[in-house]
Amino acid sequence: MRLPALLLLTSLASGLGHAAEPAKGPAPTEVARFHADEAVQGVAVDGEHLYVIADHALGKYRKADGTKVAAWTAPKDSKIKHLNAGVVVADKLYCAHSNFPLKPDESSVEIFDAATLQPTSRHVFTNPPGSLTWAIPYQGGWLTCFAHYTTTSDNALSRIVQFDKEWKELHRWSFPAELLKRFGWSSSSGVSLVGGEQLLVSGHDARELYALTLPPEGGEARWVATWGFLTAGQAFDEDRAASSKEKGCVLYSIERKTKEVVGARYPAAVR
Repeated sequence: MRLPALLLLTSLASGLGHAAEPAKGPAPTEVARFHADEAVQGVAVDGEHLYVIADHALGKYRKADGTKVAAWTAPKDSKIKHLNAGVVVADKLYCAHSNFPLKPDESSVEIFDAATLQPTSRHVFTNPPGSLTWAIPYQGGWLTCFAHYTTTSDNALSRIVQFDKEWKELHRWSFPAELLKRFGWSSSSGVSLVGGEQLLVSGHDARELYALTLPPEGGEARWVATWGFLTAGQAFDEDRAASSKEKGCVLYSIERKTKEVVGARYPAAVR
C-alpha cells in the first residue's frame, strides 16, 4: 500500500524545513469494537488475532468476533514490570518493556510465543536512554522510542533510536518542540509503519496520530501531518491483512478508560 499524497507532503515539509505546518491527514471510520480486560497499554495485530497488552498481562483475541483464545499473566516473581507497545513478527510477539516509573531507567524487549503467549526470550538494553515504549522492525533492524515523562524527568529528552539487527545503535532523533507540547506530560506511546512507508506515532492521551519523517543521519524528526484517531493515545498497530492501496488501511487501538479494542479504517490516499 502506498500513500502518495502524504509522501508528497513529506517532500514539501523537507524542502521548507521546520517552519512548515503539519498537514491534516485522513479521518477514520470505526469498523470494530469489543471489550478486553487487558486493554491498558496497547494492541498488536497479525492475520487472524489481536494481542491486547496490559502492564503485566496479555490477552489473545480472534479478530473476527472478539473471542478470547489465550491469556498470560506474569507470575509474582517475574521480571515484568511495565509492558508497553507490541508487534507480531513471524510467530513471535515482541513487547517493549521498562521499569517506569522507577529510576534509573531499565528497558528491554520481551519476546513471547504468539500461539501460546508464553515468554521465550528477551533483549535487555545496557544503560538505556529512557523507558522503552515501542520497538518495530525497520530497515533490517529496529526502530525504538525511549521515553521521558515530566513526572520523573523532562519529555524533551525522549528519543527515537535506530538499531541494526544485532542491536547496535545507528542513529537518534529528538521530537519537535511543538509535538512535545501535544504529548503533554508524557511521550510517544505507540507506532506503526503504515504500508511499510508512513511512520505514525501516538501520544499518551490525545486523539491524534502524528506522521513523521526521519532525516537519514539523525537529528530532529519532522512532523509532517496529523491524522485523526478514534481513541485516546496508547499503543496501536496496523492490520496489514485488511489494508490495501485500494481500500486504505485499518488500525487497531485501545480505549483505556472503557477497556475496549477499537478498529478504524482510513481511506485510500487520493490519486
